[in-house]
Amino acid sequence: MAVSGYFVALVFAGVIPIVLTGEPLWLVVWIGIVLILGTVDVALAGSPRKLGLERTLPGAIRLGESAEATLYLTNNGSRRVRGSVRDGWPPSAGATLNRRSINIPVGERRALTTLLTPFRRGERRAAHITVRSFGPLRLIARQATARLGGTVTVLPPFNSRKHLPSRLARLRELDGMTSVMVRGQGTEFDSLRDYVRGDDVRSIDWRATARRSDLVVRTWRPERDRRVVIIVDSGRTSAARIDNEPRIDTAFESALLLAALASRAGDRVDLVIFDRRVRARVQGATGPELLNRMVGAMAPVDPELIEMDWSAVPGIVRSVTSNRALVVIATSIDAAGASRGLLNVLPQLSRKHTVVVSSVTDPAVLEATRERGDRTEVYRAAAAERALLDISRVSAAIRQLGAEVVTGAPADLPPALADAYLALKAAGRL
Repeated sequence: MAVSGYFVALVFAGVIPIVLTGEPLWLVVWIGIVLILGTVDVALAGSPRKLGLERTLPGAIRLGESAEATLYLTNNGSRRVRGSVRDGWPPSAGATLNRRSINIPVGERRALTTLLTPFRRGERRAAHITVRSFGPLRLIARQATARLGGTVTVLPPFNSRKHLPSRLARLRELDGMTSVMVRGQGTEFDSLRDYVRGDDVRSIDWRATARRSDLVVRTWRPERDRRVVIIVDSGRTSAARIDNEPRIDTAFESALLLAALASRAGDRVDLVIFDRRVRARVQGATGPELLNRMVGAMAPVDPELIEMDWSAVPGIVRSVTSNRALVVIATSIDAAGASRGLLNVLPQLSRKHTVVVSSVTDPAVLEATRERGDRTEVYRAAAAERALLDISRVSAAIRQLGAEVVTGAPADLPPALADAYLALKAAGRL
């Protein structure tokens, strides 16, 4: 049961006769009349439990986009159902107008559409529907809550795909598919052509030169069908929010852009999301299927508030491939103490693989180093300088152990990682 504002106003209206006559008995009589009216109103209200409920939902939407969820209500009872219905979406689903008025005659059906604009990635679930049915006087309502589950999967937005066309153009230059010919780089033979001044003499093909009596050089291109293994740290440090975005979401954006670029280059991409257990894994996918499987694997993963088990990472890489590969580790390198486990396993990885460590940096820290107007800002600037010094120390240690480091703000890290991949391609290190 639920009372309306009309019922409360009607009860307080009984105070007027008491003020006018000074007889408290009027209040008792009035309350009795109101209760009788409420009882009759409830008896004439349609039963909310006899509503047939169905729901249609979009299968998946990208973070930041909108989609419609439709709720169907069928009146299977013997009286009209007039009142309101509330669809129980969580706040993170961004539901608009999830509380609606209804007026459904007997045997008829109504469709209520709710616009969903989620602001968090993952699975957004609606657990129940609450219906209030008022009688003709709208004094007291019959209320019922029914379980009607529904799930919408919110995928990573992949906003970094806007950087893909420019990186693909550079990739085509490296691969000899445009008029720009990259000479003397890569390890895979491409073609023969005449020698011109400035060519590396080490690329001269002496056998072809002897046959043609003119100097002929080999052209090379970066090898294809290389392995790219992306390890995303889903431990506690990945839960920190930078620029209103969790670290792990920035890592996902970087991984998606790198995977799209590497798959176009003919390389095989594998993804593992790990903390102390494998949270998601994508292997053996190519072409459009790769990105579809990656966003599907990333969507339900949230950071775990536990330490990353770095000692298991070399074994994970071995389980993916036994050949030389590019291993990209998306993690945090803010503090030397937290990065000790990573530094311990890097020598084992860099002996066989090309290793790149990707870490997001906080632009607010850099901004804090420039503000020194009062004592508070000076202390904040000192703390920011110390944080940047820690990042520099960890980065230097990573490079000494044979790995590369890529850092950047959330908006800058994905293209920076793609540029690092292209640079390794151009240098023939993949």
